[in-house]
Amino acid sequence: MEPESPSSSEPAVTTCYRHPKVESYVRCTRCERFICPDCMRDAAVGHQCPECVKEGARTVRQARTAFGGRISAVPLVTYALIGLNVVAYVAELLREQVVDDFAMLGRGLLGPDGLQYVWQSAYPSDFRLEGVIDGEWYRLLTGAFLHLPPTEGTFGILHIVMNMVTLWNVGRIVEAQLGRARYLALYLLSALGGSVLVLLLAPDTSTVGASGAIFGLCTAYYVLARRLGADPAGINRFMAGLLIWLVISAVVTSWQGHLGGLLTGGLIALGLAYAPRDRRRVLVQAGTCAATAALLVVLALAKAAQMTT
Repeated sequence: MEPESPSSSEPAVTTCYRHPKVESYVRCTRCERFICPDCMRDAAVGHQCPECVKEGARTVRQARTAFGGRISAVPLVTYALIGLNVVAYVAELLREQVVDDFAMLGRGLLGPDGLQYVWQSAYPSDFRLEGVIDGEWYRLLTGAFLHLPPTEGTFGILHIVMNMVTLWNVGRIVEAQLGRARYLALYLLSALGGSVLVLLLAPDTSTVGASGAIFGLCTAYYVLARRLGADPAGINRFMAGLLIWLVISAVVTSWQGHLGGLLTGGLIALGLAYAPRDRRRVLVQAGTCAATAALLVVLALAKAAQMTT
């Protein structure tokens, strides 16, 4: 009888399927492939490989907020919006012309001396139009990221400070309730709504500030809180204070921008909060945002056409 060779009595060496040079004796509990310590992912029972973990994440239903948005622990959009406003403010401090070039303005005249003048239908040939009437549509949004310089206006630097503090306090709550995409749509459309009402009612006035968007967020906060069954007394006091501030601030600020943001934010919030909680919810919510945006665009185009005739 011939003796057995040493190789026939030794156990077969198994290696990780992702790292063939690494010995492994642990199998993935889903696909049963061998995995090394670097590839092991803790599971309810045993360990899984990275591919099975990814596949499981795709098949597991993700948690949603009460209004259909994805749950996120970090208010990333609020951080980004505050950052954009601060960057724009620094740009204003470095170059004063930024305000003149990007503030919300329906119609105006730019003189040969570089100064801005109130619009009039008849003007010298060396003057030129500026504002939305001259096709500067970007002003409808860029003006919402600018604020009064430190030495100008009634509030000065408090203008941006008050807006950013409110955005920080209210924005984080609304973003957590709506999710990032819905929250961003609400903010931008509220800003646009404020600018459009300025265009309709005060086209000759140059305005800056995130107040229109902030009023939209605050109105949405009220609508969402009511939908969630929050204490009526507390949120009613909040809304009453917001309306009182709307009236008081009208003396020294653009009440048109505030009111436009408030109405737009409230309209969108109603669509987001009271959409049916079934497969139609995303369609209704997206439709509300799209219809509101379309309405604002139509109003702005109609006003621009009126101003050019």
